Amino acid sequence: MRLLVWLPAALLCLSTAVSAQTATAVPTPKPFEDSIAQRSLACTHCHGAQGRAAPDGYYPRLAGKPAGYLYNQLLNFRDGRRHYGLMTQLLEPLSDGYLLEIAQHFAALDLPYPAALPAAGSRELVERGRVLVMQGDASRQLPACVQCHGQRMTGVLPNVPGLLGLPRDYLNAQMGAWRAGKRRAHAPDCMAQVALRMSPDDIQAVSVWLASQPVPSDSKPAERLAAVAGLPVCGTAAITASATSATSAKTGVAR
Repeated sequence: MRLLVWLPAALLCLSTAVSAQTATAVPTPKPFEDSIAQRSLACTHCHGAQGRAAPDGYYPRLAGKPAGYLYNQLLNFRDGRRHYGLMTQLLEPLSDGYLLEIAQHFAALDLPYPAALPAAGSRELVERGRVLVMQGDASRQLPACVQCHGQRMTGVLPNVPGLLGLPRDYLNAQMGAWRAGKRRAHAPDCMAQVALRMSPDDIQAVSVWLASQPVPSDSKPAERLAAVAGLPVCGTAAITASATSATSAKTGVAR
């Protein structure tokens, strides 16, 4: 009889001890950080931690790009001027204000670049790419890349991206998309015009040379670029007052 009385009490004590041990073993979850850095972690799954994608992949770097350029590309994906299903689905429900906040977040990140990869092409191909990037080809009305993207090729504020630190495959794909009309920008669409004047061999040469160039220690975009005769002012989306003043907390995912 004593054993029958003692056994339930012992089991109750054991169960209480196990419950207490389990409770202390489970760490307290960290409070959710409601910030743009936390909410933009979805972007870093493809574009790398803090948006600093490596040069040996396909996805481009976001960190340090001009905010105006990033904002325009987010709008282009959302509104159908650029085509990539995953990006479109991710951005479709987001407002202009939210997209601007994402762009400003990544633009403000000043992070070092990895070392460039060796040029994957013949000397002739690499040299042809260098000439096209630095000098262009006047006989085909083909401007040099540096005329718009800056002499250091790190981009120009507020809307022109840098060309260095990008994967060769990504550069090839984007030039091909412009040639095929799969990537568009607001009129006048300068890059579409340039891409149509380039042959596939030109594109290959340019991408090989650019992908092999080191990024300067000061990788920030240039503040301004002198107007170039014969080149139009390329089209961009205006940043509206409502987008500038909106915050993610206010805009949420409403368009």
